Amino acid sequence: MSSVSIIIPTLNEAQCLGRTLRHLSILVPAAREVLVIDGGSSDETVAIAHKAGVSVIAAKKCGRAAQMNQGAEVATGEILCFLHADTLVPDDLVAIIEQTLVDKTVAGGGFISLMTGEKTTRWGVSLHNFVKSYYAPLLFRPHLFFQGLRLLFGDQVIFARRADFWKSGGFDSNLPIMEEADLCVKLVQQGRIHLVNRVVLSSDRRVAHWGFLKATAIYLYIGFLWGLGVSPQYLKQFYEDVRS
Repeated sequence: MSSVSIIIPTLNEAQCLGRTLRHLSILVPAAREVLVIDGGSSDETVAIAHKAGVSVIAAKKCGRAAQMNQGAEVATGEILCFLHADTLVPDDLVAIIEQTLVDKTVAGGGFISLMTGEKTTRWGVSLHNFVKSYYAPLLFRPHLFFQGLRLLFGDQVIFARRADFWKSGGFDSNLPIMEEADLCVKLVQQGRIHLVNRVVLSSDRRVAHWGFLKATAIYLYIGFLWGLGVSPQYLKQFYEDVRS
């Protein structure tokens, strides 16, 4: 049996969750388990997850970081993989993750996110997000960059050994955004963060809602202010929830 538990935090994700779960159903090898941690959806999210035959758990505390931590607490796999409900993964996801973590100097990793939608692929935004994984830690945490820090974000399908995740303290459930970048900064104390040279497909719904220029400006603004130490609680006001 696989050692990888996949954890999906959800809130009103009925439009995309079914497709994501169908992709997970054809993984070879299969994941050990798929856990949907729901933050109180008012749409068909929970029904869709039940129909797909995955485990559904009601969140004790709402918020993506808290929901992912709750999933990590109940997961039985030695490796934790955190997946957004609007992200599609390759069918050899489990094998890639397990092979990456064979290297004991690697504490965790993620994938290259290609942002795409019904009408277009966001090549420019995707390229910037890829480069940001390298330039952001080099600019703001250079000492950690040379230790192996790469800043990964939620749509990059972050994974880590369960032991290293908890040694790092897990996600900070008080952070409304940037919880993944914060985890990377803590996780690098356990080993390198590896950016896998494989692609996952993430929804472009936020860029479609904002437009390319506004989205790029917001991503840059939030990223730079976070890098300079500005509170994520303050930055959350610039990052509205988008459900399409």
